[in-house]
Amino acid sequence: MQVQRVVLNSRPGKNGVPVPENFRLEEKTLAPDLKDGEVLVRTLYLSVDPYMRCRMNEDTGAEYLAPWQLSECVDGGGVGIVESSHCPSCMKGDVVTNLNWPWQTHAVMQGSALQKVDPQLVDGHLSYCLGAVGITGLTALLGVREKGNVTKGGNQTMVVSGAAGACGSIAGQIGRLDGCDRVVGICGSDEKCRALVEDLGFSAAINYRQENISARLKESCPHGIDVYFDNVGGAISDTVISQMNTGGHVILCGQISQYNKDVPYPPPLSEEIQETLRSKNITRERFIVLNYMDKADAALCELSQWLKSGKMKVLETVVDGIGNMGDAFCSMMRGGNIGKQIIKISE
Repeated sequence: MQVQRVVLNSRPGKNGVPVPENFRLEEKTLAPDLKDGEVLVRTLYLSVDPYMRCRMNEDTGAEYLAPWQLSECVDGGGVGIVESSHCPSCMKGDVVTNLNWPWQTHAVMQGSALQKVDPQLVDGHLSYCLGAVGITGLTALLGVREKGNVTKGGNQTMVVSGAAGACGSIAGQIGRLDGCDRVVGICGSDEKCRALVEDLGFSAAINYRQENISARLKESCPHGIDVYFDNVGGAISDTVISQMNTGGHVILCGQISQYNKDVPYPPPLSEEIQETLRSKNITRERFIVLNYMDKADAALCELSQWLKSGKMKVLETVVDGIGNMGDAFCSMMRGGNIGKQIIKISE
């Protein structure tokens, strides 16, 4: 069988901005015979996510992330359908997912490494397995629950940066569902601001490219900021933290503004911001969702219920074709997506 796949063509370098030419589309022949335990899957959807920028470097800077190798197939979140199986736990026609799915139109994988998906869990939207009812949704829900200290009736204000992205758009809605009085999103366009407020129920949204973030935060958060879901780091996060209330909580989820820079993760803070955290007793702890996977099944059920009841809305930007993986990744890194960036590989 001839399949198409995407390999890492070159590295952007630790301080480089990724370009589509860092990826290369090529053809590969898959052996027709499956070994015991193997399955042949046809890829339906693939995901691109900010953490992948770290995997483009020789050293990812994170012990739990392996670097992609030059001229080798790239991998990430994927969902597909089993076309043939030599594994007793996987049957032909099963929908399956994996966090290390090769960027290929078809792939031979170990059946034991795949998780079955019940299409009803995602209301028939199989791409949601990679976002709102997948690892992205788990990151948002468990991040808020484990690090946010949101309490119903607490009159708390949450701010979310990268709020129109895959994780931020879900995290803000969870903050509202869990009891925050106000949820304010920071994003990069008026279109995204409109989506946050009109479609997702955020109290307010700030366009960091056009507006004065400090002034707009004071206006939108009149009682200060109690919880900050941080997806971006850098100057935006410094501004938010400087306006946080005593005893507040920073959920350190991502630092996308720093991923193209040669700095440790999480990047160091200025002395001024460190002093703000100390003097106001603000917690800021790194959050890694993989450390909480014992809570994943219950969390996915809750996300599914919110989805099917309409309490949680899902935003997606879908691009067709495996040949557009590199373009979609680079667009996502520039903030070109609203919600989860998905690439549709086949029907």
